[in-house]
Amino acid sequence: MPDTVELRPMRPADHGLVRTWLRDPGVKRWWGSIAAAEAAVAMALDSEAAICRIIARSGEAIGYAQAMDASGLGAPLPSSIAAGTYDCDVFIAVEQHRGKGFGQRALALISDEVFATTLAVACSILVSIRNETAARAYEKAGFGWREIWNDPVDGPSWVMLRERPAQKR
Repeated sequence: MPDTVELRPMRPADHGLVRTWLRDPGVKRWWGSIAAAEAAVAMALDSEAAICRIIARSGEAIGYAQAMDASGLGAPLPSSIAAGTYDCDVFIAVEQHRGKGFGQRALALISDEVFATTLAVACSILVSIRNETAARAYEKAGFGWREIWNDPVDGPSWVMLRERPAQKR
């Protein structure tokens, strides 16, 4: 299936590639400042509970995805993020693959992995109000709008959540 993406575990050799991707202007529009983005990746890589993945299409690395317990982010969190929520982040680094739904599919995959492997109550994503394109992609991945919050790094941001799916009986 040509339009599918998959997530593979991030290997130590991938760290340099991810750092290079973070400097791309297109990635910077989604992830904000390079210093904050590098800190977020480093924090996830240092956490045994975080999930760090390379987004691949037909074996080619095209982006990065991560998820970690939101309480590990440090600063006070928005009121709509309950204890036990995992914060997710993704980006598509290879320009020719942007705008084709791969990021939205990767976000759905990483949040599905969170729910399959942790006791997370929800997955969250914070997106600058200046990036409506990202917010629309996150909606398509199953995330809903909860509130506007003043992020200490990115300023006014939408808080979006995907609740844990109900268990089938």
